[in-house]
Amino acid sequence: MDDITRDSRYGLDDAVFTLAPEGLGSAQSALGRTRLRTFITLRWLAVAGQTMAVLFVAFVLGFELPLALCLAIIAASAWLNVFLAFAFQSQRLTRGWEASLQLAFDTLQLAALITATGGLSNPFLLLLLAPVTVAALSVSQMRATLVAVLALLLAALMPFVALPLPWLNGEVISLPPLFQWGQFTALAVGLVFFSLSAVRVSQDEARLVRALDAASVVMAREQKLSALGAMSAMTTHELGTPLATIHLVSKELLAELDPDDPNMEDVRLIAEQADRCRSILATIREAREATDIVHALMPLDALVEEAAAPFKGLGVDLVVRAGPGDRGEAKAPILNRSPEILHALGAFIENAVSFADTRVTAVASWTDDQVLITITDDGPGFAAEVMPKLGEPYVSQRSEAQLGGGDMGLGFFIAKTLIERTGGRIATRNRTPPKRGAVVQALWPRAALEASKLA
Repeated sequence: MDDITRDSRYGLDDAVFTLAPEGLGSAQSALGRTRLRTFITLRWLAVAGQTMAVLFVAFVLGFELPLALCLAIIAASAWLNVFLAFAFQSQRLTRGWEASLQLAFDTLQLAALITATGGLSNPFLLLLLAPVTVAALSVSQMRATLVAVLALLLAALMPFVALPLPWLNGEVISLPPLFQWGQFTALAVGLVFFSLSAVRVSQDEARLVRALDAASVVMAREQKLSALGAMSAMTTHELGTPLATIHLVSKELLAELDPDDPNMEDVRLIAEQADRCRSILATIREAREATDIVHALMPLDALVEEAAAPFKGLGVDLVVRAGPGDRGEAKAPILNRSPEILHALGAFIENAVSFADTRVTAVASWTDDQVLITITDDGPGFAAEVMPKLGEPYVSQRSEAQLGGGDMGLGFFIAKTLIERTGGRIATRNRTPPKRGAVVQALWPRAALEASKLA
């Protein structure tokens, strides 16, 4: 058993790095396009929470606080919601500057309420994190930064304009300045941490949305090409009967008309064109039947050969092998021709050919319950810094190929997504030194391919 075949024997459990599957529906929204209804709902929740907190402190705990001022500040948010609800449709998507202004107002309103109830001495100071975090998730990075800076500036002004911290029996509590600036420092650290975390999450989500859109376009194109054959078969079937009728009637008219009849040439032309149409439809029907026989169901080795065919003769020796694994029968399994699998295998083989030194090998093996396809090259292999990111969109090392990495960009992400859509999984690793090269494996339950109706 040679090295390439030995590499293909490893299953997913033996892979150095196994890519976690992720479905096509894992991303829900794009950056910066939040509905107005979302902002209104969040603001109503804030109004309700602030009102209950102020009333609880005033009437249950018995703390003395400027109740009228606090309720007036809370009412400002409520009136803004009423205005937005009547002035705009709640389903509309907010523009970036609209969302930024609303979040800046929420920050200002919350800072005013905290200032009226103790400023930096108020333990609820950290609630200023809320609008800043929402800004980081819903608007651009620059606008989110402006909202965060506004929150910090308002917090820095609180020691100079804040009212005393409410306390029992009107007693004035004056906390040490060191404690207050400690509160400010905690707020600043929290703003930076949560803002950066939210921005990173939203950016990853937006990138995933764009990548999934690209995968959908690729899949739609592949399915459209596959559907053309079925459409041609339906066309030949539907046109067959009326053309047969035209042909029959024209032949009868030719038999009944006199040779000198002025309509004889027209009827003869109709008969000839009807024969020509029938010949064209017969050719299409025969081609479709041949395509169905060859491509609708095909052996596993033929499927891999078809995926590899466009990349032969590109300066690299591309070898396709097929053979049974343990407990596998000698005959290759007959599978449904899947556009998804063909496109994905083609992407993996193209990447291997791009970075191989002299040789790429695609090995297909099968057992009673699994189908495994292993693509191996003798190039530099995957760079160590790339391995943890494999399968993520827009992760590419093509410009750094000389450093030992492969091109794992959007094409790899699309291929991985298509393999998972057909019920398979992907594993990647480098070959064991001193051998060089990368290994990409695709593993399916055999029943998923044999029973699939994707073609």
